Amino acid sequence: MEDVYIIGVGMTHFGRHLEKSVKQLVSWSLNDALADSGIDKARIDAAFFGNSVQGYMEGQTCVRGQIALLPEGLEGIPVVNVENACATASTAFNLAVTHLRAGEGDVALAVGAEKMYDEDKVKMFGIFDSGWDVHTPKENAERLIALGKGIEPPPGTMSNQPYSVFMDVYAGIGRQLMRMHGVTQKEMAYVSAKNHTHAVHNDKAQYRKAMTADEVLAGRPIAYPLTLPMCAPISDGAAAAILCTASALKRLGVDASRAVKVRASVMRSATAREGDDLDNHITRIAAKQAYEKAGVDPKDVNVVEVHDATAIGELVQSANLGLCEPGESGHFATSGATTIGGRVPINPSGGLESKGHPIGATGIGQIFELVQQLRGECGPRQVENARIAVQENGGGLWGYEEAVAHIGIFERNAA
Repeated sequence: MEDVYIIGVGMTHFGRHLEKSVKQLVSWSLNDALADSGIDKARIDAAFFGNSVQGYMEGQTCVRGQIALLPEGLEGIPVVNVENACATASTAFNLAVTHLRAGEGDVALAVGAEKMYDEDKVKMFGIFDSGWDVHTPKENAERLIALGKGIEPPPGTMSNQPYSVFMDVYAGIGRQLMRMHGVTQKEMAYVSAKNHTHAVHNDKAQYRKAMTADEVLAGRPIAYPLTLPMCAPISDGAAAAILCTASALKRLGVDASRAVKVRASVMRSATAREGDDLDNHITRIAAKQAYEKAGVDPKDVNVVEVHDATAIGELVQSANLGLCEPGESGHFATSGATTIGGRVPINPSGGLESKGHPIGATGIGQIFELVQQLRGECGPRQVENARIAVQENGGGLWGYEEAVAHIGIFERNAA
């Protein structure tokens, strides 16, 4: 199998785009990726299109990728439509990598797009209702919220306003960390403040206001221990990546020094583990597989983007990725290790909490950031001497964990 490289990335601003259609957002990210790669769209052999909620929001339940991409001149090539909850875009990326490694083409496009924002907030938050088994919603919620047993929410820390049921789940996981590892709400707030501050220098981010941990703690309560600044917002946006094989990299005449090597792209679905069996967490197992495939160790990693739909997610995943010892993620964060300038910066983009979370685009949005970091193109938020980058992206829920997870490992090209 040939090595695979990312040669172009594009991304819209994440936020509210009430005036733009899914097709317009796709066009924006696609054309930015083409310009970044320096190749003509005629070179693309196949496209993998990620979207989760257009059917629910607009009624476009079928051929979404064809509707968005054929008007862009990508006619006649295979277009594969992909849905995998919040890991949709990463799944499209993984399929593009697999397509090239299988020898089915030389150049592939992966794109994810989503329009989630709506003036009807009940409809908008209903997006998340199918992120687990719709036949057992009450049982799903009870099982996952019970992970936080023994830690009672203080009075006034649970909102009565509409929000995603997944926030209750993340809150249960947060209370589990408090129960099992002594993680504090202040440590969670520190993670959130770090990410909001990172986003100040990201012109693609939905929120660009620096915050302190105390300001995060003073935010509107959502579900204890979560306050509003700890939670990812509803977002619209799109992101695209153009990939090619090693042999095509030479033929295309692109600047090989800006190409980013895909060292690993690993996907995994959930297993029926017990709730407190964190050693067999889906991401922990997938990360071990990815490190083995890539031939690198967590100590080699220079920069990371993780799925922080809430600040709790970053604390869970920094341990699962082997960046710190299990149970030490709270102290790891407050030590400064995960801040730009620290040992292994996490979410220099601002993460989902600040950059935004248009679920069908999120995974490639993370990859966009890491490609720029490895090229040294991030300006004030640049991680110095970044050579190895890791991406973690999860989607949906099954049992006690994400229904699907993707781990990507990327390397700066030495050419």
